[in-house]
Formats: sequence, structure tokens, C-alpha cells
Amino acid sequence: MTTDADDDGFLIEFIRIGNSVKVSAIDPKTGAEVSTIGPANASEAQLAKAAVAKLRYVMAKQKYPE
Repeated sequence: MTTDADDDGFLIEFIRIGNSVKVSAIDPKTGAEVSTIGPANASEAQLAKAAVAKLRYVMAKQKYPE
């Protein structure tokens, strides 16, 4: 499933793999993408928040324009 995260414009994808969920966050403007793994019993909001935080960190480190 792919959804927009809040008002950030980031695309979030959730893929359940057993007891875990792979969460990918993508910035459609820059094409920057990150993935993280979380527990399947966590809420989508928690998982999306973690993925977006990681994406922002990576974008800041690589100096992507915001």
C-alpha cells in the first residue's frame, strides 16, 4: 500500500514480511528514497514517522534541496 505522509508530500510504502514491515519513504521532488524495517504490530503512523525521519536525515546529509 502506498500513501502520502501528512502534508510533507513524501510517498510511503508498507510491505509486510512475516512479523515485520518494510517501510519505504520517497521524496518525489528529488527522487531520494530510504527504507526501514519495523514490527508488524506498530501503527502505520509510527512506521511512517520513522521512515520520514530517516529520509529527512539522509536528504540533509546529502544536501538535497527541500
